[in-house]
Amino acid sequence: MTPVKIGFVLLSNSKYPMPSTRIAVLNMFPFLRAANFDPHIVFEPAKETETPNLSGLAPRLITEGFEIIFFQKVHGPSVEELARQLSAAGIRTVYGVCDLVNVAMAAATDATTVVTDYLKSLYPRELQSKIHVVHDGIENQSARKTNWGEQHGSQRRPLRAVLVTSAGLDHLPLLGAPPEWLEVTIVGRYPANGQIVQRLREAYWTLAGQKNLHDRWSYVRFLTNRNIRCLAWDPVGVYECMRQADIGIIVVESSPQHLPGRPAPSWKVKSENRLTMKMCMGLPVIATPIPAYESIIEHGVNGFLARSTRDCMRSLEALRDPERRQMVGALARQSVLEKYSMRAQAHRLITVLRSFS
Repeated sequence: MTPVKIGFVLLSNSKYPMPSTRIAVLNMFPFLRAANFDPHIVFEPAKETETPNLSGLAPRLITEGFEIIFFQKVHGPSVEELARQLSAAGIRTVYGVCDLVNVAMAAATDATTVVTDYLKSLYPRELQSKIHVVHDGIENQSARKTNWGEQHGSQRRPLRAVLVTSAGLDHLPLLGAPPEWLEVTIVGRYPANGQIVQRLREAYWTLAGQKNLHDRWSYVRFLTNRNIRCLAWDPVGVYECMRQADIGIIVVESSPQHLPGRPAPSWKVKSENRLTMKMCMGLPVIATPIPAYESIIEHGVNGFLARSTRDCMRSLEALRDPERRQMVGALARQSVLEKYSMRAQAHRLITVLRSFS
């Protein structure tokens, strides 16, 4: 049987992809090939962009015999026009998106894949039949903790928590400052440890950008807190940080408030990827109860949900017990290992693509 030729329009360049490009597209290629699809990258920007100029691309895609085109998070007039041109030529189109709602793209394409049931629920009723949930697949399922430690946490022998983020945080959400018996490592968008000049420059501009004296003083306390360290994210180091940690933290600022009749704020439409990554490691996790996380965590069983600083401290205190950490961490891994695996998400995507035939 001749493979189905499918082309991908990427959000970022495949040589240095953003996590969403890697997770939603590149990781899927081996599974697609095994399922008799022939995947190709038909457009990738030199620098990441959600609104590329795709004018003039349709004739090539039609001539080269593509049967399906997948748009990875890109949108805008040029993308919508290409989707219409391809549809007129009998080529099916899919819009894949992870953290926003775009009704225009969902209407212009044959199917839209979103990463959570909550995101699906935000689309109009008339488009619901075209919206499909394909979660972000866990990338490194073999990485896991094997030792949860025996310490209860003290100033001399603190427990270690890890917070993985795509941002360069200038404060510790919810907690503010960790208790003396806890060290927190934030893995995010920071200069590498050896780039001292760049770190100092970024700290200076971040300090200068604070709104008032109170915020500046808070940032100085954040920078000088011995129990907080900020590390640059890298695909190997992040797993080592999680393996060495005792507790996972995934707290987000749940503001601004979601007002009736207004689009959901960015914090409310986040993917579950960083949560499932930590849980798959076997980390007991404390998370803000946003829609993507609430559907995964059973409070006190395979993780903890914390709406306030007080909730967070209660959960941290519960996890000072090493047996509790191991039990919750083991249940966390068990609850996400298969459901959120790359294989399971590839199966969901392939089901959507096969529905066209």
